[in-house]
Amino acid sequence: MKTQKLVLGLAVMAIGFTSCKDEKAEQAKKKVDSYVTYVDSLGNVAEAEAAQNWEGIESSYQTRVGEAEVAIADMKDNAESQARIDASKAKYEALKVKVEAQKMAAVAAANPKQQMRNALFGEGKIGDDMNFGWVNAANIHSVYQQFVHTVENNKDKYSREDWDEVKAMYEALDSRKNTVEKEGLSSEDNRKIAGLKIKFAPMYTLNRMGAKSEEMKKAKQ
Repeated sequence: MKTQKLVLGLAVMAIGFTSCKDEKAEQAKKKVDSYVTYVDSLGNVAEAEAAQNWEGIESSYQTRVGEAEVAIADMKDNAESQARIDASKAKYEALKVKVEAQKMAAVAAANPKQQMRNALFGEGKIGDDMNFGWVNAANIHSVYQQFVHTVENNKDKYSREDWDEVKAMYEALDSRKNTVEKEGLSSEDNRKIAGLKIKFAPMYTLNRMGAKSEEMKKAKQ
């Protein structure tokens, strides 16, 4: 009789343990489903709207992805759930890149100086911190090329203030060149950069003088 009771008790415990495991696995699945559904729902949000509310989106995302990653530990066979989490992570990162570009574009639109920097060096390469650390011996020639060619293409549009900004950017790039020369700048690239500098100098001087004269003329009128 005692043996029967013991067996019965063990059976009840086993059922309870199994039930508990099944419940945890079910809860875990719901966490993963919630995370995947949340990321999918972000695809229906306009990029401009997402950019405006990104702090809230990011906070909610971090909570959900954290819960999902903890949850799969309670799944016996979690390969499929892990694949779903990984796919949603990739989808979210792709959205994040687009939103950051949207935010940067909005900043540039509200900041004429940033628009000019983007044109001279590439989207988002130079901000208010004036950090030229990304310019190195391998790319500095192409950086000078883009800078000088952009100035040449827009020289008739620049105001005196624009030319002052161009000069500030040019001097900062030159300062970076002094560092890069010590880091293995090839003599061939150095020669090409020297040619670009010779082209830039008179273009800057003449066009800035012209822009200043034009402003004085308009002021008199």
